[in-house]
Amino acid sequence: MEVYTTENEQVDALRRFLAENGKALVVGVVLGVGALVGWRLWQNHQNDSVQAASASYQQVTDQLVEGKAEAIASTEKFTAENKNTYGALASLELARHYVDQKDFAKAAQQLVQAQSQTKDADLLAVVNLRLARIQLQENKADDALKTLDAIKLEGWASQAAEVRGDILVSKGDNQAARDAYNKGLSSNPSQAQQALLRMKLNNLSS
Repeated sequence: MEVYTTENEQVDALRRFLAENGKALVVGVVLGVGALVGWRLWQNHQNDSVQAASASYQQVTDQLVEGKAEAIASTEKFTAENKNTYGALASLELARHYVDQKDFAKAAQQLVQAQSQTKDADLLAVVNLRLARIQLQENKADDALKTLDAIKLEGWASQAAEVRGDILVSKGDNQAARDAYNKGLSSNPSQAQQALLRMKLNNLSS
C-alpha cells in the first residue's frame, strides 16, 4: 500500500521536534496556564515523564524496525500506556508494520487508537489518510469517506482529495471521482502528486 513521502516527512519532523523540544514544551505549558503554586514540582514530574516516554518510544520503535521478536508486544504495550503524541507515533509505526504483513484489520485498530492519542492536527491528518486507505483496502468505502471528512487542514487537501477520488472510483462513481481529483489539482499539490492526479484523471477518460 502506497504511503506518500509528504506524510512520512511530517511524522519524522514531529518526531524530531519532540525529541529536541519536549522539555521546553512542558515548561511552556506550565507558564502558559499560570500554574505558579508548586509549578517546580509539577515541572520536574512532567519533564521526567516526557523524557521517559521519549526514551521508551525510541526503544520500542527501534526494536520494531530491527524485527525483534518482542517488538510487537512491547510497542502495543507502549501505545496502550501512553495516551499522548508519542503513543500516536508508535501506533503509526505499528500500523505500518501490520500493513507490511497484510494484516489490515490490526493496522486499522492501531490507527483508530492513534486518533485519540494526539490533538496535533497535522499528525491526525496523517493518521486519517492512512486509515482511509486501509478502509478502502478492506472494501469499507463509506467508512473511508467519513474518515476523510475529519481532515480539515488546507495543507492536506490535495492528498485527501486524491484518496477520496480513489474511494469514489471503487464505488463506481467516476464523475464524483473526477471532481475529487480536480479538487486535488486545485489544492496546491506537489509536482509528484500533481502528476499522479493527472494520470488518474486520464485513466478515467480512457
